[in-house]
Parts: sequence; structure tokens; C-alpha cells
Amino acid sequence: MKHKLSAGWIYFFAALGGLLFGYDTGSISGAILFIEKQLSLNSWQQGSVVSAVLLGAILGAVTIGPFSDRFGRRKLLMVTSIIFFVGALGSGIAPEFWTLIIFRIILGMGVGAASALIPTYLAELAPVAKRGMMSGLFQLMVMTGLLFAYLFNYWLQGIYTGWRWMLGLAAVPAAVLFIGALILPESPRYLVRNDKENVAREVLMAMNQNDLSVVNDDIAKIQKQAAIKSGGWNELFGLMVRPALVAAVGLAIFQQVMGCNTVLYYAPTIFTDAGFGVHFALLSHIWIGIFNVIVTVIGIWLMNRVSRRKMLIVGGWLMAITLFIMSWGLMHSSDSKFAADVAVISMVIYIASFSGTWGPIMWTMIGEMFPLNIRGLGNSFSAGVNWTANMIVSLTFPPLLSFFGKGTLFIGYGIFCLLAIWFVHAKVFETQGKSLESIEQWLRDQAAKKKAAKVASSDTTNTANN
Repeated sequence: MKHKLSAGWIYFFAALGGLLFGYDTGSISGAILFIEKQLSLNSWQQGSVVSAVLLGAILGAVTIGPFSDRFGRRKLLMVTSIIFFVGALGSGIAPEFWTLIIFRIILGMGVGAASALIPTYLAELAPVAKRGMMSGLFQLMVMTGLLFAYLFNYWLQGIYTGWRWMLGLAAVPAAVLFIGALILPESPRYLVRNDKENVAREVLMAMNQNDLSVVNDDIAKIQKQAAIKSGGWNELFGLMVRPALVAAVGLAIFQQVMGCNTVLYYAPTIFTDAGFGVHFALLSHIWIGIFNVIVTVIGIWLMNRVSRRKMLIVGGWLMAITLFIMSWGLMHSSDSKFAADVAVISMVIYIASFSGTWGPIMWTMIGEMFPLNIRGLGNSFSAGVNWTANMIVSLTFPPLLSFFGKGTLFIGYGIFCLLAIWFVHAKVFETQGKSLESIEQWLRDQAAKKKAAKVASSDTTNTANN
């Protein structure tokens, strides 16, 4: 079949799940201020409403990968959009606490599925020269979704049932994603693995501006990797995949324990704690959202031109420094307007540093690192780890904030930023400018070297014993 959609529209619809991801995680930051009062929630219930979507995200992330390897990326995008729609609509009409929790979990399953599925799909569609930019499009959509959430949070704050609209409006882009998934092409890697080379060739021609030589080269490489039998958990934890698994899981964990999502979820609370009103907090959130979109665009543009590892390291330093400064500002904000302003400015720079580096790069790299025969499983597992870390950090943030105080806690997140810099130096390998097939071959070569070294060491030991 001929694909009538241009490459640009394919990327847009494919990444639309990121907008839902961003909107659903961002809308709760404003909505919780009103849900808390109208449903008379205590602190535990308040944290549960925020984190319920994270529990669902873990379930969605860890289950979507194996299914996408079996049934294809496009069909699972359709399923994900339906889950999004049901979860968003149900959250908006929930009459009481437990119903809201159930629909937030369903919504989270869509968020988690999208986070595992879309970076893989975009990485498999994009040419090498554009893969960083196109995979980063997912994070740009996340930031755009956050911006929309901040806008609606601000516009709807004066309506008594505004929080229901804040949560329920996510059903609209979910419906658009479903329509888009109906006309999107399947991943060419999946098509080749399922003996549909002609269709895969058409998709690659559309994505590579009809460059026949590039398409022929891609098909040959994909065929070589597709001939390898599909793997499972044994392969995921095996010697060959270990460098990718360690790097992906480490990036997934550090992206969360740096504390960025706690700031995104609780930014209005941080504003009010710093002495500003709710109206100012919600309005400032909009400007933060606009700034983040701009910074994300810059970060995505840089990803195809600068080492991904270097960007992670620079981002880690910026985040650590601004967290330490923000901590000082929050410690003195009650007595000093200057300290409060410093805290807010530092928070904005901190979030922007995340949005331009760790935000898009982590999702891009886990979509690139794993071999084709377990790519869905590997990305799914890494995304599940990311959402588990996200849930732990978000659940522990309110009690830790209460125990340590609004300034001291962020010093701990800053220390994690420094540890993340060490991890990138020690365990993360470069993927910028490399094809998915060349990354997989590098993993196989590294495994072969380790096996050869082990055999040589064993032979040396045996010779010495004899």
C-alpha cells in the first residue's frame, strides 16, 4: 500500500501520545489544588491522586513492550489511545475519591504504554541523521502537553468544577491519536520481521525522501538483524545486552531521582510556599511551560549535532547547581523576598536544564540502545523502571518535604544529579550518529570480546594449574 501521509505528519501523529503524556501529568499539578478542597482529601489521599497515574504507568509500560513486538507498534498505539480516552473521561466525571483513583490508574496505563512505545516507534521510523531530532519530538510533545495543561489550569481556576475539565479535556487529543493511528504506517523493522519487506520498503522510501540507495542499505541491515530469533527475558539479562540494559535502567532511574517530576507536579505548591499566591503560581506555570518548549526545541536540535553523553553531563551539572541555589532560596524565602525570587528563578532554570537534556535524551537513548529482537521488551522494561522510580519519588516527596523542610530536601536531589554525572561517565555509551543496526553490532562485538577474554583467562589458569 502507498502511504499518503508526509513524513512530517507521520512524526506528528506518532508523537501525539507525548502530548497526552505531558498534559495528563501537568494538569494534576493545578487540579489537585481544587480536588483537595472539593473532595476533602487528607495528605495521604492527595498524594494518592497524584501518584495513581504512576502506578498505572508502571503497568502500562511493562506490558506494552512484549505485545508491541508481537502485534506491531501501530496497533498498540490505537489501543493506547483508547486507554487514554477512557481514563481521561472517567477522571473528569469521577464522583468521589476511589472512582477517581481507578480512572487515574487507567489513565496511567495509557501514559506508561505511550512512554515505552512511542520512542521505539519513532527511533525505528527515523533516518540516522534525523533520529535524535525525531525521537526527541516525543519530549517536545510532552513539554507542549505540559504547557496546554498549565494554560487550562489557569483559565479554569475560577470555575467550581474546573478541575473536572482540566482532567477530562485530555480525551480530545486521545481521540485525535486514535484517528492518526488508523492511518500511520507500521514500523519497517516490525514489517521486515513479519515477511512484509515490500511494505517496509515503501515506508522507508517515504521517510528517506525516496533515496533508493539508503533504503536498500537499510533493508539489508534490517534483514540481517531480523533473521535473529526474537528474544525474551533471558536475552534481556544476558551478556550481550547487559551494557544497554545497565545504561538504560540507570538513565531511567536517575532521570527521576534528580527530582524534576516532583518540581513539575508540585511547582504551584513551591510557588505558594515561597510566598506567592495561587493565581500567581498558576500564571507563572504558563511562562515556565513556554520557556520549556523553547528549551526542548533547542535540546532536540542539538541532539543530532552534539554528543548525547556530553549533553547529559552538562545538564546534570546545571541541575545540581540550580538545585543547591534553589534550596538556599527556599530556606530563607519566608524572611526575604530576594531569596524567594532566587528560589523561583533557580527552579525555572533547573526545569529548563532538564527539558533540554535529560528529558528528551533519556527517552531517545532507551529507544536506540536495545537489539531489534528484544527492543520492545527492553524499552518496556526500562520505561517500567522509570515510572517505578517516578512513583517512589512522587509518593515520598510530601512526607520528606514535611520532615526535612522545603529547602533541605532539594539538596538531596542535587546530590543525585552529581551521581548521575558519574554514571554517564562510567556506564553510558554514545549513540549519536549511529544506526540502530550498528549499535546492535557494537553490543555483539563487545560480548564477543568479553567471552574471548574469559576463555583466555580460563586457559591461562588451567595452564598454570597443570
